Amino acid sequence: MNFRFILIPACLLLASCMVGPNFQLPEFLSGNHWKESRSANSNRLPDDWWRLFNDRELTKLVDRALAANNDLAAAKARVETAQALIGVSRSALFPALGFNGSAGASRSSSEVLRGNLPAGADVKLESQNYRSTFDMAYDPDLWGMNKRVVEASKADAAAAEAMLDSQRLGVATEVARQFFLLRGLDSQQDILENTLKSRKVSLEIQQSKNAAGLADGLGTSRAITEVDLAENDLSIAIRQRGATEHALAVLCATVPSAFNISHQTLDGALPKIQPSLPVEVLNRRPDVRSAEQDLRAANARIGVAEAAFYPSFSLSTGGGFESINLSNLLNWENRVLSLAGSVAQPIIDGGLNKSNYRAALSRFQESLSTYRQVLLIALREVEDALLDVNGQAKSRVALERACASSQDTLNLTQERYDKGLTSYFEVVDAERQLLQIQLSLSQLIADQHVTIAVLVKALGGGWSGK
Repeated sequence: MNFRFILIPACLLLASCMVGPNFQLPEFLSGNHWKESRSANSNRLPDDWWRLFNDRELTKLVDRALAANNDLAAAKARVETAQALIGVSRSALFPALGFNGSAGASRSSSEVLRGNLPAGADVKLESQNYRSTFDMAYDPDLWGMNKRVVEASKADAAAAEAMLDSQRLGVATEVARQFFLLRGLDSQQDILENTLKSRKVSLEIQQSKNAAGLADGLGTSRAITEVDLAENDLSIAIRQRGATEHALAVLCATVPSAFNISHQTLDGALPKIQPSLPVEVLNRRPDVRSAEQDLRAANARIGVAEAAFYPSFSLSTGGGFESINLSNLLNWENRVLSLAGSVAQPIIDGGLNKSNYRAALSRFQESLSTYRQVLLIALREVEDALLDVNGQAKSRVALERACASSQDTLNLTQERYDKGLTSYFEVVDAERQLLQIQLSLSQLIADQHVTIAVLVKALGGGWSGK
């Protein structure tokens, strides 16, 4: 009895041990400011951050994509799989209880049995056997191997959840990106259609002058060329818009033939987004959280590999009834009982456990390097987005001034041409310059909207309530 009271607490104490290193998040100096932004006072972004653009069509598309996107559906299934595997790993921590029942009947050869027994001995040629037992097996997990497996499974599930958040953020951003590109093409299409109308009018004027003998055919030929170039540019814009619309259809899990977006241009208003401190951004980004959980899982698997060097113990017990007659099976005197324990200690394994341990250490170093790289990429993406926001704002001011001055140049050139003070070719050059600036400005406005969406993604998306 005294020995029992000493042994049981000792086993419980050992069962609470866990070999292998406990996880500690590695230090990383992310800095306390951004290179491309002086402000670190950010307002909390809403989870549905795309509503900041005040565009009903965009909101409808993002909500639709988040609900139906096939990549997100696959990611959700991976999360459910990872969560289920936690239960598989956790089951090893508890005893396994099972019921076993058997029934059998046999008949032996009379000649064989009687030939081996004295003459006149009573021989029973037929026999029956019935057995029912409850059997229980338990691994005390003295070195914490099973606990480390559970720890790794939980980390895998957390990583899958973080990757789902990352993919959700990515899908929302990609929908916004494609949508703003499409709206930019809508603006370019309007510009090109107006240009085409203007050039057709100019062509009619040149043809009239040529017919009246007031001009040679050179102006008419040039006007025809400009009409053809405008039609080509318009065709390219329409084709690009169609491809962008098809991409949005796939993001929304819809066949392109059943998907249409109305024609509309972007306004110039942009939501203002200010980044918070770098460390806050890193804590919020789902891809960083996923890399951290991968690192945690790799750390836990070092403990699993280390525990393989130590002896493993197992306990088993069973109890029930056994009888040769079914009617007497449950009689108390027919009870059976078994109790067993075993220990296994690796001695010579050809270097198996040592190789597994070295592999676990190497996988941890791989995950550590990946984690640090993810941090660096996250910081770079924010800096890139901030750089684009600032640079595009300056470019827009310059293009707007250039557009205004180019329009003035065209007006003056047209007046001089109407008075016969300049040639038609100067008017064409002025029109072409204005067209290029207008197209560049419309493209830049679309790019500004895209950059804001990219900045939100780089900052980790919305975080209200997180």
